[in-house]
Amino acid sequence: MIGLACAWRAAQRGLDVTVLDRTTPLSGATGVAAGMLAPIGELTFGELRLLELTAAAAEQYPDFVTELEGVSGESTGYDRCGALHVALDRDESEELRRRHELQRSLGLEVEWLTPSRCRSLEPGLSPSIAGGVHAPNEAAVDPRALCAALLAALKREGAEVRSGAAVCEAAIEGERIEGVRTEAGEEVLAGQVVLANGCWAGESDWLPPHARPQVRPVKGQILTLRGSVSAPVCERIVASERVYLVPRENGRLIVGATVEERGFDTTVTAGGVHELLREAYRLLPEIAELELLEAAAGLRPGTPDNMPLIGPGALQRLVLATGHYRNGVLLAPLTAERIAEVLVGAEVAA
Repeated sequence: MIGLACAWRAAQRGLDVTVLDRTTPLSGATGVAAGMLAPIGELTFGELRLLELTAAAAEQYPDFVTELEGVSGESTGYDRCGALHVALDRDESEELRRRHELQRSLGLEVEWLTPSRCRSLEPGLSPSIAGGVHAPNEAAVDPRALCAALLAALKREGAEVRSGAAVCEAAIEGERIEGVRTEAGEEVLAGQVVLANGCWAGESDWLPPHARPQVRPVKGQILTLRGSVSAPVCERIVASERVYLVPRENGRLIVGATVEERGFDTTVTAGGVHELLREAYRLLPEIAELELLEAAAGLRPGTPDNMPLIGPGALQRLVLATGHYRNGVLLAPLTAERIAEVLVGAEVAA
């Protein structure tokens, strides 16, 4: 999603754009992402700089999807459904209270709810919940649908997206990158190269060691369930300390996600599936009646400080758009705008 969004904004600025994908679009983290647009829910102590970015991106999203849907003719599944973060016992309640105090101190629109008020919003919640925080403006999008819309928009702009075009070598002159070569032997010269290959950015051995960003893969397993379209088990994002559930308008329910330091392993494990179903059941017992459609694993691009890498790289004409960790879907519009600004500025300066 990051690469496609950057390509679209760059093409809109009049740049000649070619996207090289080592496999196919949606084969990476985007294809298994839940699509939460939840800057408040993702807020963690000590990450106020990240909140500034995610909050700004959330504000951009309605206009971003309206424009994209209008250009592409495709739905993105955007839904400002709100989110309910609940505690299931006393310890979780105390931690949720601490986070709520932080949220309120920052002026965020959240409200503490008693257990009964939580269940009035989501009647399917377990009777054992100990309270919750309602964030009414949080939203969600369907990442697969959004990428389909981006591909259609890129086609309209005349940009080229090449699948199966793995890069194996960089064309470098001194400290300047002038293009890349693919495993098929094709040389693609470019005024600027945007590195938007997610968790593989740090393993881009076709770049000099000093130009490879500090990005590592962080595994996440995720489930897709299916229930009734007319009577969904929840109407908004519902989350606890250990799991989140994101409803889709087509009756599907996304359950995620584990956080595992397993390198580039994308194996779906029995333990991971069990953990997600167990914690989802503790929140919404009705999920036991839903159909299990899919279990998948993706690799988030993590950085040492959890901040994304957006802007000029260590080589001249190399631009970074990676390291978005858990917020790649949310940060896509903001990243794309900033990368387009860098590309146009660099083009003018050159």
